[in-house]
Amino acid sequence: MNRFRAPSEMFPSLGIGLGLRPVHYSEILEASPPQIDWFEATTENYLSTAGGKGGRPLQVLEAIRRDYPIVLHGVSLSLGSVDPLDSAYLKEWKALIERVEPAWVSDHLCWTGVGGENLHDLLPLPYTEEALTHLTDRIRRVQDFLGRRILVENVSSYVAFNHSTLTEWEFLAELTRRADCGLLLDVNNVFVSSVNHGFDPEHYFEALPAERVGQIHLAGHSEQNGLLVDTHDHAVADPVWNLFRSALTRFGRVTSMIEWDAKIPDFAKLTAEANRAKLIQSEVFKDEAHPSVAL
Repeated sequence: MNRFRAPSEMFPSLGIGLGLRPVHYSEILEASPPQIDWFEATTENYLSTAGGKGGRPLQVLEAIRRDYPIVLHGVSLSLGSVDPLDSAYLKEWKALIERVEPAWVSDHLCWTGVGGENLHDLLPLPYTEEALTHLTDRIRRVQDFLGRRILVENVSSYVAFNHSTLTEWEFLAELTRRADCGLLLDVNNVFVSSVNHGFDPEHYFEALPAERVGQIHLAGHSEQNGLLVDTHDHAVADPVWNLFRSALTRFGRVTSMIEWDAKIPDFAKLTAEANRAKLIQSEVFKDEAHPSVAL
């Protein structure tokens, strides 16, 4: 019997949020009334096992948590690695979860290191039955340890594996079913990979189980040497906004957020990006009241 609640119950809509970045701590704490619905915090920033810090950063996170819903998003769980799961990381992660009570937690569908070395990159996986079995086991073990369902995020890719036997969307659909986990759908990553590999992003969406999609990421990308790269250092591009509309139409009023991790602008510009997402959401669902937004 499934020990977790249905995905739709685990991942209720929180509205439109932003990635929580230290440069904006003061403005967030001083905002009255709140301008953003919720924030996503990077797990590793608060874990000593991952090079993060406690002290003031953790105190700020707890203070923000009193006024806003928080989710925790990790970058180094390395689910796809053949290295053993890091027990010290898992224990500290679980303690952080118990302390700040996030709405949910997530990490990436990738590997980030080998031989105990963290390569600090989100590296893609081959889409094979062997990889499915490996990831299913590791995700289930993480969920059993935490006592809760997690979301896994699709990453952007710039090369394809010749021995993949499944498409990315087939792999994601089957993995979320077997592992009984949620999906954090990064719409920008879908767009980036669709251009790099020549597939139809709308077909990608159609193949995914809607009930598993618990969160959406939106971000900017750049072009480098003929490829699109998920750099998170620009505003969301128009084609990605169009795909966001399609995602909302397909998956419903899913909790969504803006990621911006390099060349970070002032908080007002990020708020404007979030407001644009709110406007699109309002248009898709024909809300009576639209947010005020300058486009």
